Amino acid sequence: MGNCHTVGPNEALVVSGGCCGSDQKTYIVGGWAWAWWLISDIQRITLEIMTLQPKCDDVETAEGVAITVTGVAQVKVMTENELLGYACEQFLGKSVVEIKSVILQTLEGHLRAILGTLTVEQIYQDRDRFATLVREVASPDVGRMGIEILSFTIKDVYDKVEYLSSLGKTQTAAVQRDADIGVAEAERDAGIREAECKREMMDVKFLSDTKMADSKRELEMQKASFNQEVNTKKAEAQLAYELQAAKEQQKICLEEIEIEVVQRKKQITIEEKEIDRTEKELVATVKRPAEAEAYRMQQLAEGQKIKTVLTAQAAADKIRLIGEAEASSIKAVGKAEAEKMRLKAEAYQQYGEAAKTALVLEALPLIASKVAAPLSRTGEIVMLSGDGSRVSGEVNRLLAELPVSVNALTGVDLTKIPLFQKMVSPQCQATV
Repeated sequence: MGNCHTVGPNEALVVSGGCCGSDQKTYIVGGWAWAWWLISDIQRITLEIMTLQPKCDDVETAEGVAITVTGVAQVKVMTENELLGYACEQFLGKSVVEIKSVILQTLEGHLRAILGTLTVEQIYQDRDRFATLVREVASPDVGRMGIEILSFTIKDVYDKVEYLSSLGKTQTAAVQRDADIGVAEAERDAGIREAECKREMMDVKFLSDTKMADSKRELEMQKASFNQEVNTKKAEAQLAYELQAAKEQQKICLEEIEIEVVQRKKQITIEEKEIDRTEKELVATVKRPAEAEAYRMQQLAEGQKIKTVLTAQAAADKIRLIGEAEASSIKAVGKAEAEKMRLKAEAYQQYGEAAKTALVLEALPLIASKVAAPLSRTGEIVMLSGDGSRVSGEVNRLLAELPVSVNALTGVDLTKIPLFQKMVSPQCQATV
């Protein structure tokens, strides 16, 4: 006798043993199987996905930087008969936790081995490649256990020395730089495109303005041409009118000139007759009396001139005679003075030194009066000196200056007179 056993698609039913002592195993997935009592062995193994979180703490990379890596793996038992048999050999009779533990240790070993061959930058910057590498290396080993790695991803990578933080800052700076460069390039491209659009717009605008200006210029030129033709016709008409008016005015002027010429001729004839009459009248009334008056004035002027000449000659003769009389008088006085001086000279030669002395003595009172004139208004003279020689010095100075004054007044040199020499001798000075 036996029982019928069923399993869902998330489990595998393993039926071992059978009739006649056979040890053949049958694997049923999502179906049913018949099992004999006391003969067949019925076991189950899960086919559900198992989530593993392998973690390697402080694993040194190829550069010796200790990092911690956490991954997430999705694994399950494969359903192919041969591979399912491998799984049943390894894990049949074990719980899911035990199966996870075995697979987790296998994945962590491979993860640790691969971390030792890569740099931090390779692990951090290309996590997909790192996860793919772990999956490729670990798949053969777990495959021999009948386990399939459905997916493997790196969940987290970090370290305790802030190495990755520094890389992040560098990467952030690089990304920020690239972003700034991208923004600048985008702004540049936008500015260039905007400038090109503005240029195109301005080109279109300038072209339109140019066309409008050309049209306006052509219109103005046509208007100017029309105005020129109109003005030309007007000017021609005006000039023709003015020319005809000028001709008519010229005819009128010629007639007026002829009339004026006739009038002038008649006026000249009248004026000539008037001039003849006036000339005869002036001859009778002005010229004859004027000629008589001119003759009279001429005679008077000649008489006055003769009178003035005679008067001047008389005055000149008077002055000449007076001058001759004065010159004769001066000449007589000069001769008398010269005779007087000659006689004095003869007397001086005759009488010698006595005459000179007498002359000096006659002149001394006059000299004394002239010298004493300022002193006549003086009430008292006081001479102060601490030395008796001061007074005698002043007296000697006066005696020394006296011959010079006498010589200037009379021409007599007192220093040659013996009497004066005795007066100024040292004995006399000592007595004073």
